[in-house]
Amino acid sequence: MGKFFGTDGIRGEAGQFPLDEHTIERIGYALAKVLAIRLKRPPQIIIGCDTRESGDWMESAIARGASTAGGKVQSAGIITTPGVAYLTRALDADAGVVISASHNPYQDNGIKIFAPSGKKLDDEAELAIERGIESDAAGFATMHEEPLHADAQLKEKYLAFLRGEIGAGLNLSGQKLVLDCANGASYELAPKLFAALGADLTIINADPTGRNINLNSGSLHPEKLQAAVLDAKANAGLAFDGDADRLLMVDERGQLVDGDQMLFVMAEHLAERGKLAGNRVVATVMSNMGLEVALRERGIELVRTSVGDKNVLDELLKNGGSIGGEQSGHIIFPEISLAGDGMITALEMLRVMTESQKPLSQLAGGFTRYPQVTINVRVASKPPLDSIAPLQQARARVESELAGKGRLLLRYSGTENLVRVMVEGADEASIQGQAESLAQLLKEQIGEGR
Repeated sequence: MGKFFGTDGIRGEAGQFPLDEHTIERIGYALAKVLAIRLKRPPQIIIGCDTRESGDWMESAIARGASTAGGKVQSAGIITTPGVAYLTRALDADAGVVISASHNPYQDNGIKIFAPSGKKLDDEAELAIERGIESDAAGFATMHEEPLHADAQLKEKYLAFLRGEIGAGLNLSGQKLVLDCANGASYELAPKLFAALGADLTIINADPTGRNINLNSGSLHPEKLQAAVLDAKANAGLAFDGDADRLLMVDERGQLVDGDQMLFVMAEHLAERGKLAGNRVVATVMSNMGLEVALRERGIELVRTSVGDKNVLDELLKNGGSIGGEQSGHIIFPEISLAGDGMITALEMLRVMTESQKPLSQLAGGFTRYPQVTINVRVASKPPLDSIAPLQQARARVESELAGKGRLLLRYSGTENLVRVMVEGADEASIQGQAESLAQLLKEQIGEGR
């Protein structure tokens, strides 16, 4: 991980370094310069943003920097993160830039950069951009304004791909769906897509103000969606996050269906049809033990990676697989797209429901979830966890208590100043106590404001 780029691009508070206007111009400039050196020609760059109030000026700043360095920039306007990844690949652009902080609150924003393949930009290019950002001011030309107008046809091209290719042959007539768009980037696209496929829709949280993205809505806060599904007597609810790379679902009984359950449903469906490559599913260390057990019972291997969709994708591409993802609902179908896409995940899940003619509750009920407790502790710094002696003693004690009956995971967030404590085991009361004791110790040792 570099100085600016974390596990999911550059992220922070909009207007504050490194997401102040001056630095963002430098990022755009450095990106275009790095690509021009590689390509030996001016690069073509697609850009888009979510609904945050900071999106417009950040998009303009990136475009100013890139065009000053000779890049040619097209804007797709408000569009999902996977939408930019798709357009980058489909239009044979040299890079795609997304202005979004995904599931974070509106005050935050971020910059994600995609390669033409639809993968995140490679580490070498990120480091070269970082060196460019930090170079002396004399290395930068005077930034000049280029008019930037969103091309509505770009968004329509992405919608046509979802409807015509991913949704080909999928008839949702008779299906009642509730969509929670998190007041984010899917607020126009998702209703258009599922209506075009014949679904009877109820739509909530699709009125962005610039400040209400992810606010008590979407995949982080599915409570309103759960109630709305019951009120509408719907077949399912779909909860996207702010940039719609994640999806969580709600079944017809109002119960939440998370990424682990969707991985299980899709894996079982594909395996029954002989379409699960390698008879394996890729997930992260955060996925529930219940998923691993249920897949093993069906002869399917669960391969775990470190947290992050980039790690899941790397494993899928390196060793094969039809599906991988995270408990958060970030699911990747590498044969379709190298970017997690909440709307693709929804289409694939709805296809299983229609082909099997089974309700979502029945499909998702195929494994017993182990109780899991996760506590986030805000930290002032991020020293190596194994350097904190009292933590190592406490960790050894908890792991001894869990031996053979559960898991303990301690890790720093890649995008925030947090350490995450996750304990999983058969007895919920016991693991709650274990997680709380470890979280308290971390607060005392490295907690913010201790």
